[in-house]
Amino acid sequence: MSKGDTFENDLMKLLFQGTTIANIADNAASSPLATLYFGLHTADPAESGNQTTSECTYTPYARVGVARSAAGFTVTANSVSPVADVDFPICSSGSETATHFSIGTAASGSGKILYSGTLTPNIVIAATVPPTIRKESTVTED
Repeated sequence: MSKGDTFENDLMKLLFQGTTIANIADNAASSPLATLYFGLHTADPAESGNQTTSECTYTPYARVGVARSAAGFTVTANSVSPVADVDFPICSSGSETATHFSIGTAASGSGKILYSGTLTPNIVIAATVPPTIRKESTVTED
């Protein structure tokens, strides 16, 4: 089973930009989700995981919010990318390797993961190293 290319692109626009899919789906009229949150993980959170599954714990790690709009995400040809680099807090204590990322619904706690994937290359996190997901990074629906 697969989706049509036009619908895949429409679905990405609905999820990442809040754009209605005519005659199928509207963005929530009252209190729509305005921000999506990038997270870093030390292992694959898997389809059964949530945003806390294998999440990084270095000090002062926090998820990074990106506006759920065309100002936050670019959607083209069934693929989505952040408009700008996603810069996580710089490590001041602890060290670990981020092997995966997630994009989810919550700023903290066990929010719903919309997409997750492998970071290539992995991000080795240590003091003074700024963890970044580059704006050229993509999630593709196919």
